[in-house]
Amino acid sequence: MPVGLTIVAVLVIVALGVILSSIKIVSEYDRLIVFRWGKYYKVLNPGFHLIIPIWEKTVGVDVRIRTIDVVPQEVITRDNVTIKVDAVVYFYIFDPKLAVCAAENYMLASSLIAQTTLRDVVGQYALDDVLSKRDVIAGKLTEIIDKETDPWGVKVTAVELKQVILPDKMQRVMAAEAEAEREKRAKLIHAQGELESSTKLIEAAKAMAAEPSSMQLRFLQTLNEIAPEKTTIVIVPMPESIIKTVQKIGEHTNRD
Repeated sequence: MPVGLTIVAVLVIVALGVILSSIKIVSEYDRLIVFRWGKYYKVLNPGFHLIIPIWEKTVGVDVRIRTIDVVPQEVITRDNVTIKVDAVVYFYIFDPKLAVCAAENYMLASSLIAQTTLRDVVGQYALDDVLSKRDVIAGKLTEIIDKETDPWGVKVTAVELKQVILPDKMQRVMAAEAEAEREKRAKLIHAQGELESSTKLIEAAKAMAAEPSSMQLRFLQTLNEIAPEKTTIVIVPMPESIIKTVQKIGEHTNRD
């Protein structure tokens, strides 16, 4: 191939490379930061754009909601109980320029802020409050972390506590306490039932005492219940008055 054609081919390839490198297509969920000669120039929104190769350099930023998993942090609560707490932080980039220019690594910076804030905030609460006021603690964490990350263009929308890990000894103590509480409730329910039952028995006794025939009906009903089979032997207690009457009848018969 002649030298002239070779040079032309090389120039064409270089020109195509320059043209292709100047074309930038920005997705809906991205923003491109343009730097011209190392200085911030502008932000490219979604769509088709052309830049000047070599003169301009671009850095992409994802503006969708993202999460940071905060690794379990060892915390000493206000009542001196050592626990481990982890969380998840939801955030998005509201200012791509700040995210790129104000922090070397906004993800790492935000994660470290979340860790230290989690330890500080949870340490202000007693263990019972940590377990029962998770929403309150999460709200406070969101407010503080969002304020700290605002200079980096990071907007924190929510923080959720994932787990509160207790020491094994504390878990056994709480399990024993819960069991004792359940036994207490069971005994109270049983005692309440006994009280109601005794009250009803007293009322029934008063009603039967007012109408003696009802006692006899109840007696016959009881016999019917305890002797459903013919093979059952039932010992019936007889009133003393009936026994004396039978004895007198027997004495008169013997005299005759």
